[in-house]
Amino acid sequence: MTSHMHRWTGVLVSVAWLGTGCGDEKKEEQEPGAYDWKLPAGFPKPRVPEDNPMTEAKVELGRRLFYDKRLSLNGTQSCASCHLQSLAFTDGKQHAEGSTGAIHRRNAQGLANVAYATSLTWANPSLTTLELQALTPLFGTEPVELGFADKAAELLGRLGQDAELASRFKEAFPENPEPVSMASLTRALAAFERTLISGNSPYDRYIYRGEVDALSPAAKRGMDLFMSERLECNHCHSGFNFLDASASELTNMPVQAFHNTGLYNEDGKGAYPTVDPGVIELTGQAADMGRFRASSLRNVSVTAPYMHDGSIATLSDVIDHYAAGGRARQVQGGQLSPLQSGFVRGFTLTKEEREDLLAFLEALTDPQFLSDPRFSDPYGSP
Repeated sequence: MTSHMHRWTGVLVSVAWLGTGCGDEKKEEQEPGAYDWKLPAGFPKPRVPEDNPMTEAKVELGRRLFYDKRLSLNGTQSCASCHLQSLAFTDGKQHAEGSTGAIHRRNAQGLANVAYATSLTWANPSLTTLELQALTPLFGTEPVELGFADKAAELLGRLGQDAELASRFKEAFPENPEPVSMASLTRALAAFERTLISGNSPYDRYIYRGEVDALSPAAKRGMDLFMSERLECNHCHSGFNFLDASASELTNMPVQAFHNTGLYNEDGKGAYPTVDPGVIELTGQAADMGRFRASSLRNVSVTAPYMHDGSIATLSDVIDHYAAGGRARQVQGGQLSPLQSGFVRGFTLTKEEREDLLAFLEALTDPQFLSDPRFSDPYGSP
């Protein structure tokens, strides 16, 4: 799920080719075999593409595909190689590493609650469905992730030769004359990823279930700080998902939001490194320099390192970054970037307040999610 600019070779990446689920969404009908969300308290139902309704068979197929190393050309990696359940489906590395050893310029994003995200990469507003996004790791060449590039037929042939897997495709997509197809592959992966919902942290138990002792006194004080106008954290990390760019079936106008947090200011005018300047790379708009998607803070204590390039090692360092009004301000003579968000202006914390804020951020961890067998490797791979 890492996000990068890619060059596509011999692969027709279009809505028509894929049947990606980019159309209007509506409430799926509850039919036999339909997926039972078992949503946590306080969580709305995710939006689901009309042409990819959720079913138990499809989710289970997607789970198996997610952990299947045959989805890499050389058989060394699966989707799960860069998205480990124990790390909230991140990989713990500064930069993700592809199946051929190619090092990515960006940090792998977590997949917790990805069903609610309105954009699915660090800085590409056009990738808005999980079905479409799946093409990036499968076929992208700059950098290589799973490495299939122009070899889509080889991938499908490989999967179709497995009689059990082919049977699962047929069960999940009974309406398709050729169940093992690129459309069904990406739809199954997307269906599984939509089930990765995390909502059983101490914070959830306190807010949504009324367990008054679920949060420690320090975490409660930290929550007040987090939500305060003094720190401004909740402007970009808002709502049940701690992410401003979230949507559900209750959302009328899904919002996409990208932010410049003052991580770099190389020329005093807000410039980011040319290797990865943000949304401007796609839009060409000067105001998009250094703008990246905010990440959900759910399970943030296990998703280090932080930021789009993994350049901040610890949560304590992240607090330093925002307290200083941006890291660029720390290292470049106190100068604010003219392009950074108006919510990143700095603040002062006492030692106790800092500890309280960390206690709150750690209380967003959902231990059940990190080990839930519904999301685990069905093959029991080491």
